[in-house]
Formats: sequence, C-alpha cells, structure tokens
Amino acid sequence: MAEKVDRLTRVNELLKREIANAIERGLITAPGMLVSVTEVNTSVDLRNATVYVSIFGGDNAARRKVMNELGEQRLDFQRKLARTLAFKHTPVLDFRLDTRIEKGDRVFELLNEVENHNKHE
Repeated sequence: MAEKVDRLTRVNELLKREIANAIERGLITAPGMLVSVTEVNTSVDLRNATVYVSIFGGDNAARRKVMNELGEQRLDFQRKLARTLAFKHTPVLDFRLDTRIEKGDRVFELLNEVENHNKHE
C-alpha cells in the first residue's frame, strides 16, 4: 500500500509541474493575474486527476473566465501530458478553483483587526 501512495505522490507532483509549465508557457491567457497550480489529486487507477488552481489578481468575473478557459483547454493539457509523460493512460483533468490561500488571508485580516481593536481600548 505504501508503494501506491509513493507512486501517487510522484504522479501528483509530476502532473502539477507539467500543468504549471504549460500555464506559464501561455496555454491560457490571464493578463494581470497569476495562475498557480496548488495541488493535484490523481485517482488510484490514474484515470482522473483533480487540479486545484489559485488565481491572484483580477476580479471574480476575470477569475471565472480563467477557470472557463482552463476547462476549455483541458484536452490540450491532456495532449501535452500524453506527449511529455510515458503513462499508459493520461488522466482526465478536472480544474477546480482553490480558495484556501484567500481564506487564510482573510483570517489574518480578521486577527489583525482584533489586535488593532484591542490596542485602541
């Protein structure tokens, strides 16, 4: 079982790196925004992979546009992965917006507000 976990961890990191490189090379357009692949979770049978993406900058409409473009370019990503990687089956990619960093920033903002409020009392 540990071997499967090790293998999945390596596959996840490899997919993360290759997808991030494809985004960096301009497979999608995101002017004024930073698109970052934060995590990839591949199924045990390597047939499906969920790709979590953080988008910094832009408003909600621009972020939705980037996510839509990622979904539309899914087959291009998969073709690039098939050419680059020597997998028997290339996983079907499912892109999801990762908001954990934004939520963490919001928690820090709230903590700073409480701290500033306590200093003024």
